[in-house]
Amino acid sequence: MLFTEMNLSKSLLNALEDLEYTDATPIQEEAFNPILSGKDVLGIAQTGTGKTFAYLLPILRDLKYSKEGNLRVLVVVPTRELVLQVAGEIEKLTKYSTVRVLGVYGGVNLKTHLREVAEGVDILVATPGRLVDLALARSIKLKTVKKLIIDEVDEMLNLGFRTQLTQIFDLLPSRRQNLMFSATLTEEVAGITDTFFNDPVRIEVAASGTPVDKIEQSAYHIPNYYSKVNLLEHLLQNDEAMDKVLIFAGTKKMADRIFEAFNEKFPEQFGVIHSNKSQNYRIRSVKDFETGNIRVLIATDIIARGLDVHGVSHVINFDTPDVRENYIHRVGRTGRADRTGIAITFVSNGEEEYQMAIEALMKTTIPLKDVPPEVKISSRLLPEEVPTQGGDKNYLPEFDLSKSKGAFHEKKLKNQKVNLADEKRKAFRKAKKNWGGRKGRKKKK
Repeated sequence: MLFTEMNLSKSLLNALEDLEYTDATPIQEEAFNPILSGKDVLGIAQTGTGKTFAYLLPILRDLKYSKEGNLRVLVVVPTRELVLQVAGEIEKLTKYSTVRVLGVYGGVNLKTHLREVAEGVDILVATPGRLVDLALARSIKLKTVKKLIIDEVDEMLNLGFRTQLTQIFDLLPSRRQNLMFSATLTEEVAGITDTFFNDPVRIEVAASGTPVDKIEQSAYHIPNYYSKVNLLEHLLQNDEAMDKVLIFAGTKKMADRIFEAFNEKFPEQFGVIHSNKSQNYRIRSVKDFETGNIRVLIATDIIARGLDVHGVSHVINFDTPDVRENYIHRVGRTGRADRTGIAITFVSNGEEEYQMAIEALMKTTIPLKDVPPEVKISSRLLPEEVPTQGGDKNYLPEFDLSKSKGAFHEKKLKNQKVNLADEKRKAFRKAKKNWGGRKGRKKKK
């Protein structure tokens, strides 16, 4: 469906035209009328399918200018990157209107956000922790909120924000519209809708856990870190189509390790972002990646939720994710909008079970490719890759029992102790029996 065929305001249509967006995605089309009617909605759709616009378009259509400056729309997201992304999308769509938008997140001085909120805001995009900070400081009145949107709620729960979410629900007015969007649907997510939502309309444009069809998936079985480095170097050197590559590492330490391994081999082509990097550094790295100043960006899963970079040619899972839903979010960074994408996963020894869990979630297998013969399989291991003795940290070597004398053997003479008191008691009882007792002695006399 064309956006011009939807019941959108003139200001929104002008903003969409400037963005050169003409066709609504399935989630945008299906969610529009239920959200516009004021119903609670649970939307399940893959990353890259337009979930953000799916809830913004119907909300912004009816959001009128207000002189009061009270908060009316609250968007809660898990990461700072996602705050910046969503706030940026709202600013694009409100180019021809007077809606006041503010994004708040941790890592910024609280006084700065207190001052900005005091100036008046219609739509607030916030991480759970910073939102609770502002509420406790009584700088915002959550009782004026008419619409609540929780985006990427499954990741929010994975990051341990359930307590903050419960606090936020308790502070909000009972009469409000609730919208929740996610790429995956877990039991915990369903539990939140059952508890806090009012008979939500469920919109699922793809089965939960199914990656978008435009992503070509493949995997390599590769034994260890150094072999993975060799394979990645080979792919980057020989595949010219890898012009905008997003690499996912399982930990911050691994992300830095990969960056150090390739920064000298591919000077000024690599960047790395994770939660230990400063906010300005992360924003600058993402911008360099998006504009093509760097070819490869290395990231961790937490950062992935906030990345909305157009034209990512390849996603490479350097580490197979141990949380299967994270695979869906990772590969969803490519193949976005009307583009195709490629996702490659390196599966090392011990990661096969993660691969099987991912395939069970998707209900399909990831095609395996042979490691190119020119790629060196290294025998060198990282300290954490070195197996413990016997493959088990509790392993004890088997004892040689061939020369054992057994558990019981004759004691040395000095250790042969006799309980003399016990022997005396036995002798006394025997003698007493022979005497016939006290009465017997008296009789004898």
